[in-house]
Amino acid sequence: MKSIKKFVLDYIDVLLFAAAVLIKVMSFGKQLEPSYFSAEKIFLPVAASVLLIISISILFKRKRTRSSFLFLFNLLITVIIIGDITYFSYFKDVISIPVLINGIMLGAVNDSVGNLFNLSSLWYGIDLVTLYPLLWLIRREEKAVLPLRKRAIAFGSLILISCIINGVKFYDLSVEQPRLISTLYNKVYIVKNLGAINYHLLDAYNTVVSSISRKIPVSQAKEDQIRTFLNTNSSQTGNYKGIENGKNLIVIQVEALQQFVINRKVNGQEITPNLNKLVGKSLYFDNYYYQIADGGTSDAEFLSNNSLYPAASGSAYFLYAGNKFHSLSNELDDSGYYTAALHGYKETFWNRNVIYKSFGFDKFYSEDDYNIDEVVGLGLSDESFLDQTAQKIQDFEKPYYAFAITLSSHFPYDDIKDYGDFDTGDYEGTFMGDYLKSIHYTDAQLGTFLDELEANGTADDSVIAVYGDHSAITRDHADELYKLCGITEPNDLSWIEQQKVPMIIHLPDDALKGVDSSSAGQVDFYPTIANLMGIEAKNVMGRDLLNSIPGEVIFRDGSFISEDVYYKAQDDIYYDMKTGQVLQPTVGLLDKKADVLNKLNYSDNILKHDLFKKFD
Repeated sequence: MKSIKKFVLDYIDVLLFAAAVLIKVMSFGKQLEPSYFSAEKIFLPVAASVLLIISISILFKRKRTRSSFLFLFNLLITVIIIGDITYFSYFKDVISIPVLINGIMLGAVNDSVGNLFNLSSLWYGIDLVTLYPLLWLIRREEKAVLPLRKRAIAFGSLILISCIINGVKFYDLSVEQPRLISTLYNKVYIVKNLGAINYHLLDAYNTVVSSISRKIPVSQAKEDQIRTFLNTNSSQTGNYKGIENGKNLIVIQVEALQQFVINRKVNGQEITPNLNKLVGKSLYFDNYYYQIADGGTSDAEFLSNNSLYPAASGSAYFLYAGNKFHSLSNELDDSGYYTAALHGYKETFWNRNVIYKSFGFDKFYSEDDYNIDEVVGLGLSDESFLDQTAQKIQDFEKPYYAFAITLSSHFPYDDIKDYGDFDTGDYEGTFMGDYLKSIHYTDAQLGTFLDELEANGTADDSVIAVYGDHSAITRDHADELYKLCGITEPNDLSWIEQQKVPMIIHLPDDALKGVDSSSAGQVDFYPTIANLMGIEAKNVMGRDLLNSIPGEVIFRDGSFISEDVYYKAQDDIYYDMKTGQVLQPTVGLLDKKADVLNKLNYSDNILKHDLFKKFD
C-alpha cells in the first residue's frame, strides 16, 4: 500500500497529465462529429499519443522539470484544441500549420473570429487553473526521480508501446483510406480516428515533408500522366464556341451568396429581387457547388480563374503566389484584353497584390484606388464599391475583363445599420435574419450596378457573370437554414444539398437563357466562360458546362458527387442522393473514389512543382 501511495505521489504530475489530456482529446473528438464518434475506436490511438509525450517527460531527471514539461504540453494541447473548435465552427475542418502561417489574415477578420469563439470551450483549460496550482502546493522534496538507466528503460518501454499501438492504427487507417495519411486530404476523419494529438503531429510531419518534396522534381511518369489528363480534359470546339468573342467580360464574385436565397421570399418579400430578375434572362446553374478549402474567398477566386483545385491545406494565394498560371485573365490578356481585378479592401489581404500579377491582371484596383466614403462590415460598402467600379470600367480600354469582389455580406452579418428595413419576420434578431438583411442589401447594390450598366450601354457589349464564393450559414445554425428551406426532417444529405452557390451568366441581348440543373462546381467556371469568349482553356481541371454531359463535383477533402451518388469522405459513406439511402461501395464507386484522388493529386503536383512553367 505504501509503495502504491509513493508511486502516486512521485508521479502525480504524470497521472494528472494523462487523465486531463485523455479527457480533453476524447471530448474534442466527440464534439467534432457526435453522430459518428466512437470512443472505443479512438481511445487506443489517443492513449498512445499521450504515452509518447509521457515517455519523453520520463527522461527528465528532476520532478519539477518533468512537471513543467507536462504542464507546458498540456497548455499547448489545450490552446490547439480551442483553436480547432473555433476554426471548425465555421470551416468544418481542423486547423493546420499552413493555415497558421496564413494567420496574419486573422488580424483583418478579428470580428469574425470573435463571433466564432465560444466561451464554453474554455472548460478545456480548467485543470490548468485549478488542479495544477494544487499540484505545486503538494510537491515533495526536489530529488532525482529515477537513475538514468531506469529512466531510459521506462522511456524505451513506453515509447515502444506507443509506437506499436499507433503503428497498427495508422496502418489500419491507411488500408481503409489510401493516401489519407500522406496527403491529409480529410483532416477531420484523421482526428476522429487517431485523435487530435496524432493529427497535429502528422500535420507537422507532412508540412516538413511537403516543403522538402517541393524541391524534389516530380517523376517523368507522373508528369506524363498529368499532361495526358490535361490534354484530354482541355475544352474543345463545340456548341456556342466563341459566340461572345470580343465582348467585354464582367465577373462579380459575391461574398457569402448562397443558392438558397434565390427566388425565395420571406414575409412575402423577395430576398434577392434583383438577382432573381437577372436569373430570368440569363443562363442559371442552380446545382453549382462551392469547392473551397482553407483559403475561403481566395479559394473561390482561385478555382474560378484557374480551374485548379485549392491547396490541400492553407491558401494557394500564399503558398503558390510565384507560380506560372494559365488563368482566365492570362488567356484574355493574350487575346488583346485589358484585365483588371477590383476589390475595395487592402491590397495585401489574401496576398492579392502578389498573386494577381501571376494571374496576368494588368491592374489591381484595391482600397487605395477607391474613396472609402462609407464602411459596412469589414470595409468599403458594396453600394460605394459598385458605384465607383461602374465609373472605373467606363474608362477601361475595350475589350476588357473586369473581375470584382464584393465585401459587405461578410460573416458575421451584424453590421446592419445601413441595410434598410427588410423585414425578416420570424428570423428577426437571429443569425439567419442578419444574413438575410445582409444579402438583401448586397442584392440591392447589385441591382443598381446592373441598371447602371444597362443605362450606359455597357451591358449591350458585355458578358456579365455573377456567382457566390462560399457558404454563409455555419453548421451550428443549420436548424435556421432547414427551417427557411422547409426541410422538416433533415438527414445526412440535407446539409450538403444546401452547400450551393448561384452561378449566373448573362449574355448581351439575352442570347442564351434557361436553367441548367446538372451538378457542377467552381472549377467549371473558367472552361465555360472560355468557350463563350472563344479563347482556349488550357490545362484545366474543370469542364465546359455547355458542352459536356453531367459530370462530377470534387471537394477538397476527397468527397464527391457523381451523377446521383454523394460520397462523404469524412465518414467514408456513399449515399444515393435521390433516396437518401446508404450505398455499399461497389467496384465502380471505389474506382471513382480513386479517380477523384488522382485528380486532386494532379492539381497538387501542378502547384507544388510549378509544372506549368515546365510544360511551357
